[in-house]
Amino acid sequence: MSSWLGGLGSGLGQSLGQVGGSLSSFTGQISNFTKDMLLEGVEEVGDAATELHVSNSKLAEVEAAFAAQKSEYDRLKKRHAEVEEKLEVSEIQIKQQSAEYRTLLQQKEVEISHLKARQSGLQEEVQKLQQSAQSASSSAAVLPVTTASLTTTSSSPSTFLTRPAGSHHGFHSDEVDISDVLWSQQEINRLSTEVMGLEAEVSHWRRISQASTTTGSSNGDQGEILKLQRTIQELRDEMSREVDEHQHELAALQDAQRQKLAEITRRHREELAEYEERIEELEEQIHSGGSHVSSPSDASKPLELQKNIQSLQEAAEQREKQLAELSASLEDARKKQASLQLERNEAQEENAGLLQNYSRLQASVAELQTRVQEQEGKALQKTQFEHEIQTLRNNLAAAEKEMERLKNCSEAEPKEEVEHADILELNTIIGTLRQEKELLEQEKLDLQQRLKLAEEQMVTSNGSLMESGDVETLEDLKVELERREKVLRATEEERETLMSELEELDRQNQEATQHLITTKEQLSGQLKEAEAELIRTTAELNTNKDQKRALEQELETQKEKMSQSAFTLNDLHMGKQQLEQTVKELKDTLGRAHEQGREARREVAELKKTLQEREEQLAAAKADIDQGEERQAEVQRAEELAGKERELSDLRREMDEMRSSYDKGMSEECEMKMENRRLKEEHEKGLRKLEELSKQLKENKAALKRMEREKDTRIEALKLEKNQLEGELSQAERALSEQVKQYKQTIEELTRARSMDASTLQTEHESAIKLNQDKDLEIGKLRRDIEQLTSDHRDTNEMLSITVAGQKQLTDLLQEKDVFVETLKQNAADLQREMENTISVMTKEEEILKHALEEKDKQLGGMKEENSHLKEEIDRLKDQQSRSQPLAEPKTLEIITELETEITQLKSSRNGLEEELRSLKRTSEEQQASLQAQQNELELAHTRHEQTTLNYDRLIHAKDEEITCLQQSVDLLNESQGHLRALHGEVILQEDKTRSLSQENDNEKHDLSKVEIEKLVRGIKEKETEISQLNEKNLSLSRQLDQLVVSHDEVGKLSQMIRQKDLEIQALHAQVSMGHSQDVLYLQQQLQALAVEREQMLAVLNEKTRENSQLRSDYHRLVDIMAGKEAALVKLQQENQRLSHMSDSSGSQEMFKETIQNLSRIIREKDIEIDALTQKCQTLVTVLQSTGGEPGAASGGVSSNQFEELLQERDTLKQQVKKMEEWKQQVITTVKNMQHESAQLHEELIKLQSQVSADSDCSSKLSVDYARLIHNYEQKEKRLGGLSLELAQVQQTISKLSTTKDVLLGKLDSVAQTPEVMDTQSSGLSLNAEAQTQHNAFPVNNNNLQREMDVLQAQLAEKENLIRTLQENNHRLSNAASTSEGEQRSQAEEVRQVRERLESLQRSVREKDLLIKTKGDQLTQVSEALRNRENDNEVLKQAVTNLKERALILEMDSKKLKEENEQVVARSREKESEFRALQETNMQVSLLLREKEFELSAISEKAATVERMLKDKELGKSGELNQLLNELKSMQEKAVMFQQERDQMMMALKQKQMETTALQSELQHTRDKEQRLNLELERLRNHLLEIEDSYTREALAAEDRETELRRRVVLLDEKLATSSNAVENASQQASMQVESLQEQLSNAVKQRDDALAQLRTSQEQVRQYAVSLSNLQMVLEQFQQEEKAMYSAELEKHKKEKDEWRRKALLLEDQASALQINLDEATAALDSASRLTDQIDQKEEQIEALKKQVDVRQEMLEEAQKKLMNLLNSTEGKIDKVLMRNLFLGYFHTPKTKRADVLRLMGSVLGLNREQVDQMLEDDGRRGVTGWVSSLLGGRGAQSVPNTPQQSTSGQGLNSSFSEMFVKFLEMESTPSLPAPRLPVYDIKPLSAPPPGRTSGSSLDTTGAASGIRRSGESNPFLAPRSAAVPLVAGSGSAGSGGHLLMKPIPGALPTFTPVPVSAEASAGAVLKDLLKQ
Repeated sequence: MSSWLGGLGSGLGQSLGQVGGSLSSFTGQISNFTKDMLLEGVEEVGDAATELHVSNSKLAEVEAAFAAQKSEYDRLKKRHAEVEEKLEVSEIQIKQQSAEYRTLLQQKEVEISHLKARQSGLQEEVQKLQQSAQSASSSAAVLPVTTASLTTTSSSPSTFLTRPAGSHHGFHSDEVDISDVLWSQQEINRLSTEVMGLEAEVSHWRRISQASTTTGSSNGDQGEILKLQRTIQELRDEMSREVDEHQHELAALQDAQRQKLAEITRRHREELAEYEERIEELEEQIHSGGSHVSSPSDASKPLELQKNIQSLQEAAEQREKQLAELSASLEDARKKQASLQLERNEAQEENAGLLQNYSRLQASVAELQTRVQEQEGKALQKTQFEHEIQTLRNNLAAAEKEMERLKNCSEAEPKEEVEHADILELNTIIGTLRQEKELLEQEKLDLQQRLKLAEEQMVTSNGSLMESGDVETLEDLKVELERREKVLRATEEERETLMSELEELDRQNQEATQHLITTKEQLSGQLKEAEAELIRTTAELNTNKDQKRALEQELETQKEKMSQSAFTLNDLHMGKQQLEQTVKELKDTLGRAHEQGREARREVAELKKTLQEREEQLAAAKADIDQGEERQAEVQRAEELAGKERELSDLRREMDEMRSSYDKGMSEECEMKMENRRLKEEHEKGLRKLEELSKQLKENKAALKRMEREKDTRIEALKLEKNQLEGELSQAERALSEQVKQYKQTIEELTRARSMDASTLQTEHESAIKLNQDKDLEIGKLRRDIEQLTSDHRDTNEMLSITVAGQKQLTDLLQEKDVFVETLKQNAADLQREMENTISVMTKEEEILKHALEEKDKQLGGMKEENSHLKEEIDRLKDQQSRSQPLAEPKTLEIITELETEITQLKSSRNGLEEELRSLKRTSEEQQASLQAQQNELELAHTRHEQTTLNYDRLIHAKDEEITCLQQSVDLLNESQGHLRALHGEVILQEDKTRSLSQENDNEKHDLSKVEIEKLVRGIKEKETEISQLNEKNLSLSRQLDQLVVSHDEVGKLSQMIRQKDLEIQALHAQVSMGHSQDVLYLQQQLQALAVEREQMLAVLNEKTRENSQLRSDYHRLVDIMAGKEAALVKLQQENQRLSHMSDSSGSQEMFKETIQNLSRIIREKDIEIDALTQKCQTLVTVLQSTGGEPGAASGGVSSNQFEELLQERDTLKQQVKKMEEWKQQVITTVKNMQHESAQLHEELIKLQSQVSADSDCSSKLSVDYARLIHNYEQKEKRLGGLSLELAQVQQTISKLSTTKDVLLGKLDSVAQTPEVMDTQSSGLSLNAEAQTQHNAFPVNNNNLQREMDVLQAQLAEKENLIRTLQENNHRLSNAASTSEGEQRSQAEEVRQVRERLESLQRSVREKDLLIKTKGDQLTQVSEALRNRENDNEVLKQAVTNLKERALILEMDSKKLKEENEQVVARSREKESEFRALQETNMQVSLLLREKEFELSAISEKAATVERMLKDKELGKSGELNQLLNELKSMQEKAVMFQQERDQMMMALKQKQMETTALQSELQHTRDKEQRLNLELERLRNHLLEIEDSYTREALAAEDRETELRRRVVLLDEKLATSSNAVENASQQASMQVESLQEQLSNAVKQRDDALAQLRTSQEQVRQYAVSLSNLQMVLEQFQQEEKAMYSAELEKHKKEKDEWRRKALLLEDQASALQINLDEATAALDSASRLTDQIDQKEEQIEALKKQVDVRQEMLEEAQKKLMNLLNSTEGKIDKVLMRNLFLGYFHTPKTKRADVLRLMGSVLGLNREQVDQMLEDDGRRGVTGWVSSLLGGRGAQSVPNTPQQSTSGQGLNSSFSEMFVKFLEMESTPSLPAPRLPVYDIKPLSAPPPGRTSGSSLDTTGAASGIRRSGESNPFLAPRSAAVPLVAGSGSAGSGGHLLMKPIPGALPTFTPVPVSAEASAGAVLKDLLKQ
């Protein structure tokens, strides 16, 4: 309500304010209108020239306003861009915040799901408790209490779920503190209500406990136990809920704290950034402080500059001297730097510590806030512990004192101590709270255990009626409960006190945090000051340190190069040693192979010798065979064969040994090959990059393959030789077989086999020999190859070392150049910043100068207007002098005074202009000084300054000339108007000259900047890639800049950097030249080459800068052209709009008519006033004439004064009238001009309309003609179709006639064979071509015709007649054909004519279309011009964006190249590290070897010297020996020195080689980069050419538009000339009317009184209006105040009502909650009552159904009893065979230990006594059972079975097995002394008995139980088939509770039965139900 009323009040106030504002605006508009109407007359001027001046001044004002609007538009555009950027930033922030909110929402959803799960778990526990309570309770009296407790427990989690949701939203808002306060208040209220509810529940439980104690029943005890359980559960729920709430509050506070932290960190960062920016600005100011010194007078500047140059040169020399000194003091500076760095690190660590402490404090604050918010609700109620609060306050004061004491200590320590103290206190408090919580939980657990014990006691004491013990235990429990409640209260009170303490601690902590923040801010300020001081102190050192660092870096690089070269030498030595080792190993292996080959050769030679001996023996044997007898031969052969066999076996053994040795040799060779391959692989791995070695290795491999192939071929040749030898041996064997034919075949086969073996051995020996030879050759070749490889390896190692050294040098150079490039980039960035600052300063100064110039122009325009007014007044004065000379004296005096005042004004304005010019001079001098300070080139600054001073002197002279011209114009105002016009032209020309001079000055500056760039660029010596990148960046910057002057600063700084670098390079060169002269020469050559390359690059850079300057000039020129064209276009559009407004025929003419009517009305009123004034003047003249004759001096004086007053009034009125007339004339002229223009426009409109109508007529005519032509064309087409049909018919007729003619000619030929063709030809009558062809068709010979001429002359006459008839027919046909052809030709001609006409019409239509299009194009030219402008702007924007994209792409390329360079550097570093490791190992090994060699040499020399000494001792020359030893030692030392020097020299040589190779590789890299950059340059050139082409096209288009605009301007000038003529005519007419009005002035005096009266009345009206307005405003203010008072009163009332309603609502809510609790309890009681009634109804229905079932079962039982009685009667005294068989089988199936029981059973069945059966069993134990069994089987007859029906047993019988049940059944049947059968109906009747176990227990039979216990262990089932003797009925009552399964009907084939378990506690009803179901 209050908000609605507030809105109503604000709306009313606004509406009333608007009404007042509209009234004031309306009155203001009226006053403005009157002022404008009065001022318009003042502004009008009589002459045309003055009017032109006025119009020019107005134009200037309009242009100034336009410029101001344009600047405002630019400013607004920038503002819009900034606002858009802010919008984007805010959108990003919103996105981030939304993402955070989403994550928070997800967390909250997860928490809600967890809480829901927890709530469901609690509800399940509650349901379980309900069920347990229902099961435990026996009455419904306790149910409402349980429901109430359940409702409370269920409501608590819901409240818990709803509360935290609201508590979180406050933290995300901006007003965090207010929301915290409100939320804490709500939380306090909620907790207080919860406490009240808990107290009410406690009182309720107390009442119930008291009531229960009075009753003292068991039900009350159970209820109290349940209540205790519920209270414990509720306490648990409350604890969990509070824990959850505290967790939520903690999370919310953490979120708020995070936000606050983020804000604080953001502010801290922003402050840091601002401070850094300020530091940078201060540094820049310090740097530019020396340069921004205000320059003195113009003459003293060059001298001071020269002095500065000299001083700088001297300072440079001193610096060079200082450099040498600084090199000595480098170490001190390093130490200082290290100390400064340490201090800085310590400061940073302190800062980090402060931040950590701050974060810890924030965490502790968050924890405290959570703890405080947990206990706020309870803390508000408890205010008891004020003493403890006072003690805490005292502690706080002490802590504050300690804080103040610790403030003076160190900065970081006190904060940590305070924080630690606070944290320790908090930790103690938290620990105490946790301990209390743990104690409470332990007490709860104890209570739960006691409750459980009490429940168990209750359960045990259910049966007994001992109530006194229970009452005592209950009383004890109540006492314990009260005690526990007291303890709880005490703990709560302690908790509240602790919370109050926590609040105070929180306050202390907040104060401490505030103090920490303040101290941190102070520390940060001190840190910043210290950093600033550090920066100041280090800034001076940095310059010297940088130079020293550069020198040190270069020295370090040289040292690194030396170490790298040493490493490479070590690597090479290592590689060489490895190769030597491999060569030695190969040589060893080859030597072994040679030895093996020699051994094999020896063995082969031995084998050959043995073979020769064997052959000789064979030959001897052959001789013996030939000579000896056969038997002896046989014996000998046998012996020889045995010997040969032995020899063969020996040979075989030797051959096996040879083979094994050969195999060993081959395996060793394979191992050698493997080792070779391994070595080759190692070579390949080590020298992968070197292609030459890989090629050589491939060639070696190919040679090895060839060798292997040659080996294969040789092996094949050996195989062939072996085959040949085998053939020879076979031949020998054949010979032997022929000789030894006498021996047996077996012996021959043996000999053949042995000879074959011998042949194989021989061939193998020969092949082995050949293989050994081949291997020797191969070994020799391999040695040569190895020697070649070693030599190649050495060469490659040398090459590698050279390349490695070169690569290292290249990498070093690259690193140096990267460092230099980074420095250049930093310098470029600094230059860009300085350029931007200077540009901003220059732009501001330019804007100030522009404003000053505009003000000057305005002042000039005002001066010109004043001059024109003065001219008008002079003209008027001349007219007045010519007419009334006596009255002119006071006027002339006034004019003179006015002129004097104007002259003084002009002088003051001149003085002001002079002062402004001086200020301009000062500003220009300041600009020049700033430019000189920025441009560090002092030599060129002098000339530039002189030129600028000259230019500014010219400007000052031009301004002085303008002032003199103005003074002359003021002096010569009375002379002529033409002179003033000329002066004005001169002023304009001089202004133009000044502008052109300023432009020339800019151009001269531009040319000078080019020269300076060219001079400075020569000193640049830097890599091309980095220069190109810098060049691109400079280009992009220069496109954004508007002035080129700032580039001088950049170039100057670059030149300074280059000079510094040159100095450093020179110093390095000097240092290098001291060391190594050869390296210096080589480096100088390289530097020269680089210098040449750099010069080339600089030439390219110069070209680029020139192109850049040209492009900039073109761009600025185009921009100026575009601006001019835009201004012209805007003007033209305004004029077009004005003309279009004028050309509006209806509205504008009506407006003109209304204005003319108003003007005519005003003129009439003025005429009336003039008449009245003339009458008054006449009366005054008559009065004067009448009073003039009377005497009296006083009266005359009075009349003269009155006369003077009247004259003055007349003059004023004349002036007013003149102004009014001028205004009227101007209005008339404007109206006439407008009428004239409207007439012209109307004529043009009429012309256009006539043209449009003519065009429309033409188009309609053309359309009509087109339609007519189309119609004619269609008709002609139809006619053509008809003619084609007629032609076809004619052709058909011609063909028919030709056929008839052929037929006739054929007939004629057949009648008389006369030559008709010749006759027809001779007669010449054949006209038709068809006839001729047909005649020609007959081929008749001339000879035949001549022969038959004589014969056929007689028949000529008849034939001629026929021919004539045919010729006539032919004539007719030819005529018809000719006519048809003529008709066709005429039709074709008509068609052609029609087509031509159509084409001409189409051409005319096209021409008309072209005319229409040209008209449309002319109409759309303005829109096209606008579109072109927009397109041009878009093209320029696109060009800018393209260039930006190009710059980005180039930056990306540079980044990629840098990354690649970094990768290459990383790889090179890895390789270097590997090389170094190898070199170190190599060096170590080489040094060790050298030491060993040296030791060997020393030992050998010592040995020699010892021998000599011994000899000398023998000779007695001991002194000489000592001398020799000393010389030896000195020689050894010299040798060591020489070796070391040799090693060093070798290292240096290797290093130089590596450096040369590195330089070569770097050269190659730079050349590649050159190529890439050249390609990029070409592409950029092409791009620039394209851009230039586009610019030229745009320029051409702009020139075309300029020509069109100029044409339009010419037209407008013509219109202006016409209008000026009209204005002159109007001015002449106005002068005539002025003369007539001067004649009417006498009449105007009469009308003066009326006018004055009217003025007075109007003034009174104005006063009344003002009074009324003031009254209205007062009334409005009073009304608003009353409304405000009303609104405030109503708001207060509404607030009070709102508070009352809130209180009522809270009361109602409390009542509603109480009612809701009561309702819930009532509904729960009703639900429980309804449930009980439903259960009772169900039980009653069940009872009725069971009663019915009992009746039915009773009937069935009675029938079954009858049947059983009949059966028993019928079966008395009979024994069933099946039963006896089963007994017999069961006896044998049962185990032997249990057979006695079976026998007893059988005895009982047969009717034997127990004693008899026992005696038989005893006899059985003596002698066995067989006799008894046989007697039992044979001697016993059938015996009657006694009538014993089944007794109802318990359900426990079902647990036993089938056999046991059968045994029980038999025992029951066998006992005759049992009572009558008991029916199960008695068991069924008491269904409603509460304990089911008792009936079963009572109804159990002792015998059955005993038997069941007895036979529980047995598990032997009987297979019982169906009995025929005992028919059992299904569904009878005998199968009741405890009935056996035997009573059921048994199926035919029963399986083995398993025992069915039934619980003993199961009721008879359950067993009956199961049976019924089955």
